[in-house]
Amino acid sequence: MAGLRLLVGALWLLAVLRQGAAAEAGAVSVDGRRAIASTGEDFVCATLDWWPPDKCDYGTCSWGRASLLNLDLSNKILLNAVKAFSPLVLRLGGSLQDKVVYGTADRRGPCAPFTKSESEMFGFTEGCLPMRRWDELNAFFQKSGAKIVFGLNALNGRVPLQGGAMGGNWDTTNAASFIRYTAGKGYKIHGWELGNELSGSGIGTKIGAAQYVKDAIALKTTVDSVYRGSPAKPLVLAPGGFFDPAWYGELIAKTKPDMLDVVTHHIYNLGAGVDTHLIDRILDPKALDGMASPFRDLQGLLKAAGTSAVAWVGESGGAYNSGHHLVTDAFVFSFWFLDQLGMSAKFDTKSYCRQSFIGGNYGLLNTTTFQPNPDYYSALLWHRLMGTKVLEAKFTGTNMIRAYAHCAKHAPGITLLLINLHGNATNHVKVAGSGGRGAHAGRKHGGRFAQATGAAREEYHLTPEGGNIQSQVMLLNGRALVTGADGSIPRMEPVKVDAARPIAMAPRSIVFVHMPHYHAPACS
Repeated sequence: MAGLRLLVGALWLLAVLRQGAAAEAGAVSVDGRRAIASTGEDFVCATLDWWPPDKCDYGTCSWGRASLLNLDLSNKILLNAVKAFSPLVLRLGGSLQDKVVYGTADRRGPCAPFTKSESEMFGFTEGCLPMRRWDELNAFFQKSGAKIVFGLNALNGRVPLQGGAMGGNWDTTNAASFIRYTAGKGYKIHGWELGNELSGSGIGTKIGAAQYVKDAIALKTTVDSVYRGSPAKPLVLAPGGFFDPAWYGELIAKTKPDMLDVVTHHIYNLGAGVDTHLIDRILDPKALDGMASPFRDLQGLLKAAGTSAVAWVGESGGAYNSGHHLVTDAFVFSFWFLDQLGMSAKFDTKSYCRQSFIGGNYGLLNTTTFQPNPDYYSALLWHRLMGTKVLEAKFTGTNMIRAYAHCAKHAPGITLLLINLHGNATNHVKVAGSGGRGAHAGRKHGGRFAQATGAAREEYHLTPEGGNIQSQVMLLNGRALVTGADGSIPRMEPVKVDAARPIAMAPRSIVFVHMPHYHAPACS
């Protein structure tokens, strides 16, 4: 069987070599002596949102029935897609969360859904979450094994101030009632988050940092009270906004050392979904390099403050206003998405929540058919292959190759992630390093680690169907990834490749490489 897999690997390599008219060589150096950062065990996260079907952007209504209020929870693909992660962290929230009220016993009047109203913030009235629907959602979460972070309405009780801001203390009454209902039902909640995009200059409206500190402490007090004596107390997260150094600095300084468990920020660094230059930016290594500053700067604030709080990306869709069809839901977006995962991990980001799991033009699943888009498979491979310890990886050669390395997840060795942005060149990548050695040889040889005859590595090559980077079909080692007739998620098997060979990358492709015989002290 091992010989057959090596043969399949050789045939795959031959096919890859034939694709590129030009061939380039490069080397990736991995420092296995120490980890430079670490992620959480459940680093990959995704969001579910509140947008109704009549949420439209630029004349396109892309949300369908993907809202928390109307999503078809009986769909087999949906269930299997969540279960495949075992577990997947789901953050429930979005722009409308600060207009959601909860239909608990304390609330009087009807529990009415969102209604379109151009005079209202975000174009919709207040909407209500019925407890019957919350029960249905939790039955799905339990069945699928999802870990839930719930974004709470942070605008209850506020009064308008000049300049578009909101003031006054947060009225915790409805939220506290909802938290008590949830705990009383025995529903497991991974975390409670306060507000959505109210930091700094805000989106829609804003709240000053000093006031937000008071409100975050009020949430912490409520959670501590409701879950007193519980062996699994939920995390407290805030503020779920765009990074503003001064605003975030004040929040962190005034909630240290342990009033907040997680500091969350949002990422939409490609611009508007209607922008016609999204693909140009995604394929531009300089543009990608320029996206590191929020991760770096937030990490710096947390370290300098001496807080126990950690950083999460609480929501990231890349292109705001629901993304762009055949870009943010196509193969090309995996270049940006996986680069974001790799880059944020290097700055101690513990979780990265993709907007969205389903809904809009940036869903991991198709809003209508529930079929996984390419980024779903990219996320699943990361989740299964990339461990929590981040290693320094440096690529020598073209600047069109992006390289990341982690200790392998629940397996020996390391896993490399290589992203080839080049449109017409195959790249032959050798692996070198320091502080690591081949399992069967303790010396460097030819710029890479020598391996005994027959030693193999596992490669997962991702390419678009037909070579079209705007395809919504992803190929794994040349085979299309499609769900089964029963809604099952396809198996994702690697090809076994002779470890002595360079890694052969097709133009505009992605490869995860598990090197089980690479022993890095940091991974011991």
